[in-house]
Amino acid sequence: MNVTAEKLVAEVLEMPAHVRAFVVEKLIESLDLDPGEGLSPAWREEIARRCREIDEGTVVLRDAEQVFAEAFARLG
Repeated sequence: MNVTAEKLVAEVLEMPAHVRAFVVEKLIESLDLDPGEGLSPAWREEIARRCREIDEGTVVLRDAEQVFAEAFARLG
């Protein structure tokens, strides 16, 4: 990673969660193979809802490693 990218990442990580979520959404959209297709209105609404719930503290976030460990334990 070059110095410019590292500086950009450091600056973004200092931003509030809702701003980082917006940046992430735009970056993910930019990765779409077909630039003519963006996120559907339904997905935009879902993303906004989930971000709002996180910002408001109305959901409990869990560590992905813990979630996967519990899921694999249930399978075996």
